[in-house]
Amino acid sequence: MDSESILVSSSPYLIPLLVGYLLDLVFGDPYRMPHPVKLFGRLIAYGESVLNKNRYRFLKGMLMVLLLVGVTWASLLLFFFAIQNVCFVWYPVASLFVFWGLANRSLIDEARKVEYELSMNGLEAGRHQLSYIVGRDTSNLSPQQIRTATLETLSENLSDGVIAPLFYYAIGGIPLMFAYKMVNTLDSMVGYKNERYIRFGKFAARLDDVANFIPARLTAIIMAVVSASKNAFLFIRLYRKNHSSPNAGWPESALAGILNCRFGGPNLYHGKMVEKPYIGKNNREITSPDIDKACWVNHKTTIVMVVLTALVICCSTIFLSH
Repeated sequence: MDSESILVSSSPYLIPLLVGYLLDLVFGDPYRMPHPVKLFGRLIAYGESVLNKNRYRFLKGMLMVLLLVGVTWASLLLFFFAIQNVCFVWYPVASLFVFWGLANRSLIDEARKVEYELSMNGLEAGRHQLSYIVGRDTSNLSPQQIRTATLETLSENLSDGVIAPLFYYAIGGIPLMFAYKMVNTLDSMVGYKNERYIRFGKFAARLDDVANFIPARLTAIIMAVVSASKNAFLFIRLYRKNHSSPNAGWPESALAGILNCRFGGPNLYHGKMVEKPYIGKNNREITSPDIDKACWVNHKTTIVMVVLTALVICCSTIFLSH
């Protein structure tokens, strides 16, 4: 196949990828617009309220996860199969789903809101704004701790909210992309190690760990490459395991290395003090320019992943044509 034929054959997946990315870049998550993840949240909340009681909670939690993820993948597979030959429907709908599947602009906007509130309106405003995007108790955090939490969130959610969805789009299209989004939403809602969810949410948490294994490592490597930072690779090697998650330590270590700062330390989660291992040793003051630099790392990492996804799609087209 010549290059023109490859692009034409790949266009049903390339065009939605590029349009969806550009929509996310310009608009971010549409708060007032219907969103599949909001529906996912309602389904999970209903399933949890019905099933998370009495005996066999682990089995019931596993059943809910398998059912929701399976239905998400199968229903979208059938839906897109049904519209695959209707171009004027396929392209806008597929582009909209890719847009829904990405969260880089919103992630960056939320980080900038925290920094704006902290810098312009004071400590309490910064703590309050941060509480929207982290699970830890923010009521007593210092400015240093607020900015550290913001940076940790930027790096970890770059993997979960951007790179992982693109990875699954590259290998399985929109159905697999949103099956992953369901897994990630399940983990964010029931994957906690507290009394209520320790058994019911255990399968969801483990499945999310498996689903993010490759994307987290890919995220860290791309972050280090786009930043041309040898220190990032050093931090990944030294500190990637300094996290309770088998995956989050990778992108967090990369960003800590890029900025040559320290993440981790003790934090209060749901009334319980958690001693998180430190990532890095340089306990320097984190400032507003560090937040700006991290946001640009997110942008550059996303662009590289979009390009890699497009290359995978084109290579798949060539392979399937033979």
